[in-house]
Amino acid sequence: MIKVALFEPEIPPNTGNIARLCGAVGVPLHLIGRLGFRIDDKSLQRAGLDYWDAVSIHTHNTLEEYEKIVPPGRLFCFSSRAKTPFTQVRFQPGDGLLFGPESQGLPNWILDKYSTNQILIPMPGSNSIRSLNLATSVGIAVYECLRQLHGW
Repeated sequence: MIKVALFEPEIPPNTGNIARLCGAVGVPLHLIGRLGFRIDDKSLQRAGLDYWDAVSIHTHNTLEEYEKIVPPGRLFCFSSRAKTPFTQVRFQPGDGLLFGPESQGLPNWILDKYSTNQILIPMPGSNSIRSLNLATSVGIAVYECLRQLHGW
């Protein structure tokens, strides 16, 4: 099973939508570091609707705590600055998909640490758009992983 991880997410409705997606497809959600909201935030709960009992949510104080549960070399950092499209990765069970905060993406220290595992979701349209919405990005990535692993 893959693992979705959000590093210091900031916007409750995005996290709520991602939690709902994770519950719908049976993928655990890992929240890492300082959150821009409380887990009991009303907008977070509202975005997840009444599906919270179907979501396996784990919190980690640091990236190092989270790294202990991902196989070595199998943590993939999504970044609009990466060069390798996510479709060129052959995902495996246990892989971690790491996404950064909405306002700035993953910090350089994480991208430097995982320089060989940076991947992007191509955006061939307007050059004025810096990135996709976080929940949209997670949805695209999760379904590509599931397509590869389960033939969906």
